Amino acid sequence: MRVLLAGATGTIGTHLTRQLLDAGHEVVGLTRRPEGAVRLRTAGAQPVVADVLDAPALLAALDGVRADAVVHEGTSIAGTPWRHRDLHPTNVLRTRGTANLLLAAEVVGARRFVTQSFLYVHGYVDHGDTPVREDQPFGPSGGGEFDRHVGAMRANERQVLGARGVEGVALRYAFFYGSESGTFGLLDMAARRLLPAPAHGTNLSVVHVEDAAAATVAALERGRAGEAYNVADDHPLTWSEYLDAVADAAGAPRPWRLPNVVFRASAYLGTVMTRAGIHLDTAKARRELDWVPRYPSVRDGLAAVAADWRARGSTPA
Repeated sequence: MRVLLAGATGTIGTHLTRQLLDAGHEVVGLTRRPEGAVRLRTAGAQPVVADVLDAPALLAALDGVRADAVVHEGTSIAGTPWRHRDLHPTNVLRTRGTANLLLAAEVVGARRFVTQSFLYVHGYVDHGDTPVREDQPFGPSGGGEFDRHVGAMRANERQVLGARGVEGVALRYAFFYGSESGTFGLLDMAARRLLPAPAHGTNLSVVHVEDAAAATVAALERGRAGEAYNVADDHPLTWSEYLDAVADAAGAPRPWRLPNVVFRASAYLGTVMTRAGIHLDTAKARRELDWVPRYPSVRDGLAAVAADWRARGSTPA
């Protein structure tokens, strides 16, 4: 397939570009900057410089370009989002950006459209210990600013899964970790003994970014039109357990525990870590996409990430 990839130089887009090319697909990568075009060309993709939020410029840049499918990985989150405002640009990419890319799909002749979504499309509330399936009704958004974030996620899915003329698929990713996803920053904090953890962290599902990219290739090739798929590893955990695993991978002491109320000083991340727990059920992705994560647990994946972290010059304290 010839694939138009939005967000081609981002956290998952970099891995996805490589995996698509390795699987025999052609990649037309969208990037906003000339330096991104250089990276894409070096990787073997055809770059197109355009902003997905500028519909006229985007469609003009794609004049004469043909593609069989569009993959939307456009987000604007650098590292870990601490504040609500860190998510505002991504909310726009999930609403107006998605609408513009659906127009682009028509221009390039694509008949398939895969979009990124996120586990909190189900709502920033405590979902308990039972893993959440794709066919379960959405819960409350969480109130306040959380309504804005969840509204954008749901609008993204609604546009794509209900679009006419394309086979739409949505991937509800768990939290990413990996060598390009901000995990190095957590390893650095752990090595310096500056990484705290909540005394009682909420439930969490995670996925290595390479596994998320592999699931995206599988969804492009085998996903059913109009369907959403959860993408997470095999071993859900809590935020406290995740941060313990980061410290262990860094060869550092376990994080010091703080009362949950201290984390709530961060309006967004504090709620995620101490109130909005969720585990994802991935049986559907395994069954229909024939997808199995290379890194079944966060400890498996963090071992590889920490090796890369050390190779780049970081060392435990």
